[in-house]
Amino acid sequence: MSVAKALMPDHVTAWTRVIAWINLVVNIIIVGTGGLVRLTGSGLGCPTWPLCTEDSLVPTREMGIHGIIEFGNRTLTGVVVVAALLTFLAVLNTRRSRMGLVGPSVWVGALIIVQAVVGGITVLVDLDPRIVGVHFLFSALIVAIAALLLQRVRLAEPLPARGPTKGAPALWGSAVAVGILTWITEIVGVLTTGAGPHAGDTIAARNGLDPVIMQHVHAWPGYALVVSLVVFLVIVFRGDYPRTRPISVSLTLAVLLQIGIGVFQARTGLPIWSVATHMVLAVVVIAILSVTLVNARRDSAARLTREDGKNGAGTVHLPVASV
Repeated sequence: MSVAKALMPDHVTAWTRVIAWINLVVNIIIVGTGGLVRLTGSGLGCPTWPLCTEDSLVPTREMGIHGIIEFGNRTLTGVVVVAALLTFLAVLNTRRSRMGLVGPSVWVGALIIVQAVVGGITVLVDLDPRIVGVHFLFSALIVAIAALLLQRVRLAEPLPARGPTKGAPALWGSAVAVGILTWITEIVGVLTTGAGPHAGDTIAARNGLDPVIMQHVHAWPGYALVVSLVVFLVIVFRGDYPRTRPISVSLTLAVLLQIGIGVFQARTGLPIWSVATHMVLAVVVIAILSVTLVNARRDSAARLTREDGKNGAGTVHLPVASV
């Protein structure tokens, strides 16, 4: 087999799975390194963009450890871009299979470029917390799409033909509710972080919100998310949803762990290690949520197929859905 065919197969191969995993993992890692930049006060370690200084692409010795940390995070962007490109090439020739792999890979690549520009803007505006928050949310969105793509690669089957509300409306409705509350919690968390002490540099402003009040506001959608997860679990375990069942448990455990760390850091003065863990877990939860939605979509379609079989419909549907 030639290198070109190995890198661009027309079906899902071991290479496709490996690069899809790498694509997700490196996008989670860069969230962690971005958090390290902010939590160590290295946000302006490279004071300009796209160069590190007005005269140098790389940090100078005088810039010390902060320049190295900030430049290291910028360098990792190159790794993320390469992973996204290789992922796109790995799925490009599968477009006739109707597995829905090409679209997400394009979105990941495009959003990485946008994310890099937003990251540069955060430096140029001296780490304005509003732009920093948008920067994080773009990272979360990229992780969400990369996880969706990975799960489709792992399943390696055509997309279901009909909408999830027709097969299992309760399952899909509760899954969507969990998804909405998860993202609301993430957004409020970004606002809470923008009010907190870890600004990334001594000259960086805060968003002006009261950090104590915002900690409580952040908790409200988090607790609502727990309630929605309980409802979701009841529906999943009362029905025949084999793909959704294990991932729903994983999502619930991840959310509970995230809430526990959030409560801990709020009561212990926001130690750096706990804030970093909280940031990385936030996007891990988003990744698990994406897998949950993909699996719920497939279980819903499987239920609809079973019902068609019982009714003697015997209809063959072309897969055209998007999840």
